[in-house]
Amino acid sequence: MSTAAQPDVSTAAQSQVSAPAQSPRELLTVGPLEILPDDNIAVASGRTLMLSIREFRLVWGREMRAGDRSVDVYVRKLRVKLEQALPEWRFIHTHFGFGYRLSAER
Repeated sequence: MSTAAQPDVSTAAQSQVSAPAQSPRELLTVGPLEILPDDNIAVASGRTLMLSIREFRLVWGREMRAGDRSVDVYVRKLRVKLEQALPEWRFIHTHFGFGYRLSAER
């Protein structure tokens, strides 16, 4: 029987395996509003906003069904939340016949 030391296979394997490089998270900044679409998070002046999935999709611009009037209800709710968080700013602007535009304006 050989008493020679065997290399630690698990240590050798671990040293050759590296963690996959993470791609940078996408960040959308609109005035003091930051949107992290990968995480479904919106942050207003450093404070995370509690948005429903549908409200977040409106901010991020995911498509809604044409003629879906519930969009107006969610836009109103979203406007209220944004205006409570940042009262001096207006973010959602109505363009009749086209839809809505997200832009930070005082």
